[in-house]
Amino acid sequence: MTPLSVLDLSPVVSGQTAADALRNTIDLARHAERLGYHRYWVAEHHLVPGVASTSPSVLIALIASATREIRVGSGAVLLGYHPPLAVAEQFGTIAQLHPRRIDVGLGRSGFIRAEDRVKSPAGAPAEAKVVDGLLIPGRPRLPFDRPDFFARHRTQQQLLGLRDEPVGDYADQVRTILDFVDGEYRDSHGESYRSPTAEADDLEVWVLGSSAGPSTQAAAKLGLPFTANYHVSPSTVLEATTAYRESFQPSARLGRPHVMVSADVVVAEDEAKARELAGPYAQWVLSIRDGRGAIPFPSTTEAAAFDWTTDQRALIADRIDTQFVGTPATVVEQLKTLRDVTGAHELLITTITHDHADRVRSHELLARAWSGV
Repeated sequence: MTPLSVLDLSPVVSGQTAADALRNTIDLARHAERLGYHRYWVAEHHLVPGVASTSPSVLIALIASATREIRVGSGAVLLGYHPPLAVAEQFGTIAQLHPRRIDVGLGRSGFIRAEDRVKSPAGAPAEAKVVDGLLIPGRPRLPFDRPDFFARHRTQQQLLGLRDEPVGDYADQVRTILDFVDGEYRDSHGESYRSPTAEADDLEVWVLGSSAGPSTQAAAKLGLPFTANYHVSPSTVLEATTAYRESFQPSARLGRPHVMVSADVVVAEDEAKARELAGPYAQWVLSIRDGRGAIPFPSTTEAAAFDWTTDQRALIADRIDTQFVGTPATVVEQLKTLRDVTGAHELLITTITHDHADRVRSHELLARAWSGV
């Protein structure tokens, strides 16, 4: 059976606080372990009112201490904001105390500057297509060229400590983490440096990516497992997984390509209920896409009252059209299609609803249905 795992953003919903969101994350992790999910990963997002998962290593340590067996990790640490040694030491420290349970998933965000995106957008818009039953939407037109978007993005990066000097090759940053974990780091003069806390030989290192760019190439070059983000960039998931497999070089960690693919999921007992619970997702994605940053996740009542424009709906269509929403049987079939078309060895699902009980129930229904696959 294909392993099923959880990605949690610790969503802050309207009417609640970050503390509520973090307590809900701990609770959902316990449920995920009980239900047989393979991994429980948390994201890294900053300076947005709708997400409480800002410090993955801290949150992972808390989750690992609140559970017993489930693997716990990051999806992903934004390496542009963290020196490689700090990442190796933080996650190595947790792995020392929770052996055979900790993953560090690495993301490239922070290396990409707003002005780079203006000059070189992610690709020209393309027509949507269906590949063996899986929707691959066209690339959305994102507002990277808006002055207010640029200014806000730049301020966020400064607050997060983005380095102004060249950061070097992304694969080199990932390799530095691997070298410290393996106890083999040497500087340009051949001098050896070791950090005992970083040297956790059972720490799993992953790379996450949304396209066939530097993240995918780093995973392939270094022989690491790769997570492709269908839930973030569904239009580029196939080019990312294909590029990874074609460029993969075996390593001591991994002899052949290993792919996990993410998906947005909402499951309920009946279709109408699932659609209702998923309704606020569109407004939440819009707040991300238009440059404001994730707002507190709206209630179904708040979502129903929102007045949409045609341009707003177009901005988020790719994300809404690729969210898997429905009964357990319906969503299982959709996930099987995602697995088969992408060749995924594992699937990573992320679910946001306004009420925590509905989110727990969605995971329960999916886990039970998936166990029969």
